[in-house]
Amino acid sequence: MMQILFLTDGQYYYGIPKSSDALGSEQTERNICIMMEQENLTSKENIVELKSNIYLLSIIGEVEGHEALGERAKATKYEHILPTLARVEDNDEIDGLLILLNTVGGDVEAGLAIAEMIASMQKPTVSLVLGGGHSIGVPLAVSADYSLIVPSGTMVIHPVRTNGMFIGVAQTYRNMEKTQDRITTFVSEHSRISKQRLEELMLDTKTLVKDVGTMLEGPQAVQEGLIDEVGGIAPALKKLHALIRKYKEENGK
Repeated sequence: MMQILFLTDGQYYYGIPKSSDALGSEQTERNICIMMEQENLTSKENIVELKSNIYLLSIIGEVEGHEALGERAKATKYEHILPTLARVEDNDEIDGLLILLNTVGGDVEAGLAIAEMIASMQKPTVSLVLGGGHSIGVPLAVSADYSLIVPSGTMVIHPVRTNGMFIGVAQTYRNMEKTQDRITTFVSEHSRISKQRLEELMLDTKTLVKDVGTMLEGPQAVQEGLIDEVGGIAPALKKLHALIRKYKEENGK
């Protein structure tokens, strides 16, 4: 029998009341009924276990690099994501990966490391851009087998930037150009947009105020071939389940 909290002589006790007389006033009885109902709901919530064959990965805020961001900044840490992706790939109980993106971008090397990890996975992967998938968030979005973006979602494509000391020599420019080439090559190889068109959008001077680049809304990102489909969570899960079934059929699972 479940034990409840009851009131006797102005003191609270935890146990099983023997009679209604011991419960005190009518108000106390109503309080006990409410407490019993709350305890019952809590027990049910604790018992229910939601199990899924799909692993959910969220990439939010700024992708943190080798230097830690401030305490008030929301960040995605690559040192947490990379081992997680390895476990997902190796876990037989997980059939697919759903990636939710709402990021302003961040460190190039960290972002590309995560993107390359996702692209190299054999298990089916689907990405969904919610809010924004800006800067290095673009390679992260296209790294999945299939990508979606909500109608109000946006993606900003811009040239590579650097922080800290900048040496004004030709070698610095060539190094940044190589870094930018790594990004454009990866994006063009994992989406339907050409490298030439991507560079045109990246170097556009007419779209953004006080900046160089282009901001694409959901339908525009699909039209440019950057993202596969405009849609939300339901189409994303439907597509991922379809990819999982196909993967199992091809691999005899």
